[in-house]
Amino acid sequence: MTHESTAVGLASAYSNATTASGDWWRDAVIYQVYVRSFADSDGDGIGDLRGVRSRLPHLARLGVDAVWLTPFYVSPQADGGYDVADYRAVDPLFGDLADADELVRAAHELGLRVIVDVVPNHTSEQHPWFRAALAGEPGARERYLFRRGRGADGSLPPNDWESIFGGPAWTRVADGEWYLHLFAPEQPDLDWTHPEVTAEFDSVLRFWLDLGVDGFRIDVAHGMVKADGLPDIGRGAQATLIGTEPLPFFDQDGVHEIHRAWRRLLDSYEGARIGVAEAWAPSSERLALYVRPDELHQAFNFRFLNCPWDPGAMRTVIDESLSATTAVGAPTTWVLSNHDVVRHVTRYGGGAQGLARARAAAMLMLSLPGSAYLYQGEELGLPEVADLPPESRQDPAFRRGRRQQIPVPAVDPAPGPGPAAPGIIAPRPGEPTPPQSAPSPHSQPESGAGPQPHACCGPQTRAGAGPGPDPLTAPQAHAPTRPQAETGTGPQAQACCGPQTRAGAGPEAEPGAGPAPEPCTAPQAHAPTRTQAETGTGPQPQACCGPEAVTGAGPEAEMGGGAGGDPLTAPEADGQDGLRDGCRVPIPWAGAEPPYGFGPVGSWLPQPPEWAGLSVAAQTGDPHSTLELYRAALELRRAMPGLGAPEAGPSPDPRGMRWLPSPDGVLLFTRPGFACTLNTRPEPVELPAPGRPVLSSAPVQTDGRTVRLPPDSCTWWAF
Repeated sequence: MTHESTAVGLASAYSNATTASGDWWRDAVIYQVYVRSFADSDGDGIGDLRGVRSRLPHLARLGVDAVWLTPFYVSPQADGGYDVADYRAVDPLFGDLADADELVRAAHELGLRVIVDVVPNHTSEQHPWFRAALAGEPGARERYLFRRGRGADGSLPPNDWESIFGGPAWTRVADGEWYLHLFAPEQPDLDWTHPEVTAEFDSVLRFWLDLGVDGFRIDVAHGMVKADGLPDIGRGAQATLIGTEPLPFFDQDGVHEIHRAWRRLLDSYEGARIGVAEAWAPSSERLALYVRPDELHQAFNFRFLNCPWDPGAMRTVIDESLSATTAVGAPTTWVLSNHDVVRHVTRYGGGAQGLARARAAAMLMLSLPGSAYLYQGEELGLPEVADLPPESRQDPAFRRGRRQQIPVPAVDPAPGPGPAAPGIIAPRPGEPTPPQSAPSPHSQPESGAGPQPHACCGPQTRAGAGPGPDPLTAPQAHAPTRPQAETGTGPQAQACCGPQTRAGAGPEAEPGAGPAPEPCTAPQAHAPTRTQAETGTGPQPQACCGPEAVTGAGPEAEMGGGAGGDPLTAPEADGQDGLRDGCRVPIPWAGAEPPYGFGPVGSWLPQPPEWAGLSVAAQTGDPHSTLELYRAALELRRAMPGLGAPEAGPSPDPRGMRWLPSPDGVLLFTRPGFACTLNTRPEPVELPAPGRPVLSSAPVQTDGRTVRLPPDSCTWWAF
């Protein structure tokens, strides 16, 4: 007997005990909205808060518990809003404060909680504090990390630290001092030993908590404290060390006191407001320190995201992650994709194989104890867009211009993020025109000015990268090919109980849209080799936050040898590749051609013509679609007591999970009343049926006693 449908027919008001209680975050499924690419309400080609609000019913119907919004604050957009000039105001690009308030209220009415980004490691160069620091206001530089340079004339950087995006992490201003920026020069690092910094962020958090947000995703949660004396590291290519070795600028013990103070602040509000750490640490045990009972509630588990399609590696990561968080009484947080890494359809090989594995991996993730994060569009099975034209790319690491010295102005600092003093602040480029149309005063002609997306994780080294041809214009493994374009979406979502209940429901439905086209095909690639570097294929060391690279716009770092040499040659330029735009292409909602309902006209990054079949409307009601698989999985996750929270249901294992013997290439574990099988092999595998199948990512054949698991598939079982 083969089970074929995806809708499980288990709609239920039941919610796991922790979700219904104040500990909702312990088993929550949280959906990341990359605001500029979700929905455009005003026709400028850029997503905004009103657009997000209009699409909240999709998220409620999908079955998630909360939405995480990427930054929408006032910003010059050097890094897609992760360079904040005003933490208490909405950038006009995305709306205004009233729009934010209405979005939060609308989400709450739908039963969705709202988490917003906070960026505490650094500000924008246009922040009033940094403007005051450059203008020479007494004491202003003490809020940042300004230092004298080394060498007889101070022309060498204060230490050997490198920016995550390549080159030194220091920029020299005209009076001779240098300031630290672990990311782009437009993002100066704050000095968290200064009491005004602590007080300011307490005030910022209270501002948004008072507006009603349910928590914060903390950008670079491991970066605010630096080792005493800012010691040298003694080696280059430092971006490749993040998350694998101790570094004097990341994961210092002092950050935990900041998070303890924030936990006390969060606990002072009603409604279980939470803090989520975007943190990198050398081990699962170090990462677990961020979620001790008196610190933050969650920390992203990037080891799971980076895990190859290998059952042994997966089991090791799962066991070590659960062990570390269980030891401190916290849930593990799982994630497969985000706005900084190649989408996992492509990471797992692309084409039919990549989609099959991505669907199976999603089911595996949603069956594990703890909380899960979904990145917008993964529920549609979107692949990476690997063939974006160079003129469209806006990742701040894509183009690297010649660095320049910052002049110290002889004018008083402006009171806010308004008009800039000459030589300090690049004007905002025209929107939504391509970045080359309005270069900053600081930029070279080839530099990528304009609104830039945040590129904060997954540093993939790229020695000697600089302005030049788009590496994705040449044929390569991940360029879209269409040999299966008319074959549908590949592996079919299968449900094993109950009638179809979703067909054509909801405003997104578009009957007769037909099967979805196959995503880009590509050979499997699980190691970050140079041949796949242009798309970041394979497990990548994640760099946690901030801009991906120097763009040439705004103040540029000096290498210490004066203004004559090109500082962007290898190995100094080792950093991130700057090709993360492919996962940020606006998602398709409905229609036969771009912008597929994203907005009235156009989109800031071009959408592929084959995405019509991957839209929400095209997949709604199709029992074989990836969207209906996600809807069914999230419905079952709520309905089955054995899923979700670690302590849900009785079990001899404190995590509620137990591994069982299985054939090579297969993972099999149980939770109370539930079993999960994952077949990672390229061929079917037979084994005794562990129960009654309730959901599968591909057709499952069983006679009740044995089961034939399809290749690259995941199946859920009830018993």
